[in-house]
Amino acid sequence: MTNRRLDLQIVLITGMSGSGKSVALHALEDAGFFCVDNLPPELLLPFIALQLKQKTTRVAIAIDVRTASSLPLVPEQLKTLEQQGAAVKSLFLDATTGTLVRRFSETRRRHPLSQSVSPQAAPDHRHALVEAIELERELLADLREKAYIIDTSMIRPSQLQGYVKSLIAVQGQQLTLVFESFAFKRGIPGEADFVFDVRMLPNPHYEPELRDLTGRDAPVAAFFQDQSDVSEMQEHIQKFLNRWLDAFAKDHRSYVTVAIGCTGGQHRSVYLVEKLVALFGDKWVTLKRHRELDGQP
Repeated sequence: MTNRRLDLQIVLITGMSGSGKSVALHALEDAGFFCVDNLPPELLLPFIALQLKQKTTRVAIAIDVRTASSLPLVPEQLKTLEQQGAAVKSLFLDATTGTLVRRFSETRRRHPLSQSVSPQAAPDHRHALVEAIELERELLADLREKAYIIDTSMIRPSQLQGYVKSLIAVQGQQLTLVFESFAFKRGIPGEADFVFDVRMLPNPHYEPELRDLTGRDAPVAAFFQDQSDVSEMQEHIQKFLNRWLDAFAKDHRSYVTVAIGCTGGQHRSVYLVEKLVALFGDKWVTLKRHRELDGQP
């Protein structure tokens, strides 16, 4: 590998089998990245050297559990590339075990670790699949810890593509603050660092003229602006984050995800995410997601 500073953007995609790595890789290909799937870690540095010779500037690489024996090489290789000046981002796609079991059952595909599960430990097909998924989680734990996590359990492929594109569009190494609204009835986002429950706030759902609107609409915003509890909740979240975000940045964290949930993910959580993005956007790189609304026609 050359000693010159690398003018290269690298996105590493890892994660659970069935979590959407192919969808993410296609999104990066659409964004102009040179993409390669299932690259053995032993070939990572030679592959990057080849791309530099060909003057490639944006590379996306998917590495998964099929190369389990050499996965421990990856963190040190990424560190080497960063020290040489490459801009490296690691994304880890995850999903609940139940979601992964359902996806494998629907597609009738075999899990890549299915041969690693002993028949004695897994007497039936479903149990064997769960055992393989749990083994995969264990093997990928170190890579997961060092990456930005996207939980794909509750999102559509189009949402995942949008999330990936927004993440890779962020320039530089400073901390990125991600605000996400969600519905508690559909589960808490697995990637959340902080979760705020706002279900106790006044709910526009019970106002007929507001029921079909969202927290992004002016009439709903006007409704919330008249509610002192909503303003107080916003201030409390704002004060908490102002107190601790600098500490996260000093700890070299790349991303902090703040999830705000209400019952349906339509009014209260959406409104507060919109307000907080506006408040924090001057100091931090901020991204917003509305899990239940994004991707809707």
